[in-house]
Amino acid sequence: MSLPGVTPEPFNMAKQFPHIANRHPCFSGGASLNRGRVHLPVSPACNIRCRFCKRSSNARAFNENEERPGVSAELVKPAEAAALTRRALKLCPEISVAGIAGPGDTLATHHALETFEIIHREFPNLINCLSTNGLLLERYTEDLLRVGVQTITVTVNAVDPVILEKICSGVLFEGNIYEGVEGASILIEAQRRGIKKAAGLGALIKINIVLIPGINSEHIGDIARAAAENGAALINLIPLIPQFEFEGRPRPDCEALNRAREAAEAWLPVFRHCRHCRADACGIPGREEFASRLYGEKRYEETFSHG
Repeated sequence: MSLPGVTPEPFNMAKQFPHIANRHPCFSGGASLNRGRVHLPVSPACNIRCRFCKRSSNARAFNENEERPGVSAELVKPAEAAALTRRALKLCPEISVAGIAGPGDTLATHHALETFEIIHREFPNLINCLSTNGLLLERYTEDLLRVGVQTITVTVNAVDPVILEKICSGVLFEGNIYEGVEGASILIEAQRRGIKKAAGLGALIKINIVLIPGINSEHIGDIARAAAENGAALINLIPLIPQFEFEGRPRPDCEALNRAREAAEAWLPVFRHCRHCRADACGIPGREEFASRLYGEKRYEETFSHG
């Protein structure tokens, strides 16, 4: 948090994170044009319940034509990840990132940590990237850094528990299920501590926000301000694709998305090249995808979920 009357230095990826600049397609606009990523779908479980989240993690995804974060055609065991990564690099030599983004939350089980330990040892030149809801980020920050994770995306949809309880209906924490404002408060505080700790230890943090008209659309500036104060570097706005409990809600239009981006940009740079990739994506975002050759044939349907 900056001192009164002192303008903080603008975020500069090339200066502050030269090892990431122009190499990570989900953090750098330039890299999104010619750098690839492979997502390894090793995380089977989630520890929060979001009202927009319809999660799939088996062969049914092939038949349901689903194209969204949080879904994969199959689950992969950590021990299989190295062989898959090796094959992915042959299919797409431009891959510079090995990421884990589901299909469940990456820290709800130890599968992601086990996978990154293998990947970091066998492919030390790849950037290891993790997406999480942040509930357990503080607990596992040191472990993530130890296994080579350099970039972390945390989905933060509200920093006011009254708003968040309308988005997240339950939180599983320390063996108990918390609902309503209580559960939302636990998640918000855990995210705050986790982001602050991870950023303080040198990780590059991006915040994903699912933009939900009528719920958090007027709250974006508050989220971005809290993210900046806790050490995050980037914001990514993801328009809601109505499904599950939010099936009847309207999608944010271009005007609403632009307003949200302007509100966020008062505090942090906004990443504008997100492709809403599946948990088993492979290739250069927006160009040829190799997931069907890596994991099997599949077709896609536009839906949305996030771990």
